[in-house]
Amino acid sequence: MTLTNTTSSTKHFNDWPNDAGFEVFHEEREPVELTVSGHIPSYVSGTLYRTGPGGRQVKTDKGTTFAIDHWFDGFSQNHRFQIIQTGSSTRVVYNSRRSIDPLIENIRTTGNMAGFSFGQKRDPCTSFFKKVMSVFVPDPPRPQEQSNIGVTLSINPPGFHPQTAENRKGGGHASGIHTLLVKSDVAVMRHIDPETLEPRGVVSQKTLHPELIGNLSAAHAKSDPVTGDIFNYNLTLGRTPTYRVFRVSAATGQTDILATITDAPGAYLHSSLITENYFILCIWSGCYAWGGLKILWEKNMLDAISPFDPNQKALWYVIDRKQGKGVVAKYECDPFFCFHTINAWEEVSPTDPLHTDIVADLSIYKNLDVLKRFYFNNMKSSCPASLKYAGDKRRSCDVFLRRWRLPSVDTADSLEFREAVMVHTAQHDHSCDLPVINPRFLTKPSRYIYGACDRDLSTFFDGLVKYDMETQTASYFSVHGHSPGEAIFVPKPGGAAEDDGVLLSVVLDGYTEKSYLLVLDAKTMEEVGRAEMDCIVGFGFHGVYQPQAVEGPSTDI
Repeated sequence: MTLTNTTSSTKHFNDWPNDAGFEVFHEEREPVELTVSGHIPSYVSGTLYRTGPGGRQVKTDKGTTFAIDHWFDGFSQNHRFQIIQTGSSTRVVYNSRRSIDPLIENIRTTGNMAGFSFGQKRDPCTSFFKKVMSVFVPDPPRPQEQSNIGVTLSINPPGFHPQTAENRKGGGHASGIHTLLVKSDVAVMRHIDPETLEPRGVVSQKTLHPELIGNLSAAHAKSDPVTGDIFNYNLTLGRTPTYRVFRVSAATGQTDILATITDAPGAYLHSSLITENYFILCIWSGCYAWGGLKILWEKNMLDAISPFDPNQKALWYVIDRKQGKGVVAKYECDPFFCFHTINAWEEVSPTDPLHTDIVADLSIYKNLDVLKRFYFNNMKSSCPASLKYAGDKRRSCDVFLRRWRLPSVDTADSLEFREAVMVHTAQHDHSCDLPVINPRFLTKPSRYIYGACDRDLSTFFDGLVKYDMETQTASYFSVHGHSPGEAIFVPKPGGAAEDDGVLLSVVLDGYTEKSYLLVLDAKTMEEVGRAEMDCIVGFGFHGVYQPQAVEGPSTDI
């Protein structure tokens, strides 16, 4: 069903069932065949991985039930969809596995979850003295096997496996995958088996370079679509927060520090941007209080973030990534918050054809309220709090697609901050989060943005949208009661147009309480096929797709 406007449905958001997507505690460790209907194009053959929460409640040995409060802290679970071309038909095989059973078992025996989290509410009975002591004598870190990591995935990332010809060809795996990493917004990542999804231990960014000593990083690294080189930042908190922007070479596996930034506040930055010649670190609202020390006090990241300050500018740092020049330009603009950047590219400046501008697209929020929207009680359709939150806070959590221009990036005579120019902001009903584009257009001018939309029809995402930046129009896929996850764009081989391809999204049918893998035509936003499941895939965060038997690195976003 394709909707062209938001008035097609008159049902209220509390009539949109979604609870089943938040209360999953189910695995399919052995691969199961899904029921395919419609037509899944043969070029989609490959492997789709998904990661995100797989359950949030544990019955303890003390007779209580421990519950995770915030969506970002759900028990990590990974999913694998194999899309297999067999003659003229297509099969889809699915398996899944939690990666955090030791943490769940520890909660079962102790009745609580020790250590740091993103947003778990602290026991209100904790004494002031104990809070003070927790700052000066921090709790020992969780054992590595209890690290709850499950936001993004990387296939065959450079630097974490010997760069041999055999590994670049897949290391013996028919899928072409020798290394599969699961990441979050910290500097440690988990290895998982690319077939069974069994956890295989964790690895730190410090193994890439001895100076990457900070605890925080972006879950979304950025990769050069031509070379496969990976770019990210590593953040050390403290009196002088320090960002180290680094590159991992796909050719050699070696890591270089491209820039060190010490004149910006430490902030929660989930993603960044690259162009053909630059890496862009935008430090938006979401700064940690007390130089990050408040994380020790609160035991979670969310409560350690300072309140939104409408007078604190967002800062843009442009780092040269080819000539070793470090930070080459700085910009500032009015404050905003962001999870996900979309794309950026370089183009001739319209005001000075001798120079180069950077154009950047992001999904933005006007303040920090959205961070608290993602408490489970604010999203589940059956919770009274979700209805109250939707009524009281809904408008302050709206997402917008926004385009900026960073003028004449190659003319900075000094590193004073210049103004980033806002070019266009899409209306909320046309906007989305979890944004994606055709990966062939990364670092190139792009027109179409796809993502999960929230048009006040549900307490969660209520459809998928395609936004045309050129005509400023939108088209949708939306079925009442069906809640989609992030869309993954699979380009059509030889396709000339930017929207030649399909979108893959895992959707929950809230009425049957079963999920299905949806295949959408990216041009028309109409369903062309699906693979139906007899179980629920919990509402997750991100995924990555690997075409069948393709050598070399995949795009890491």
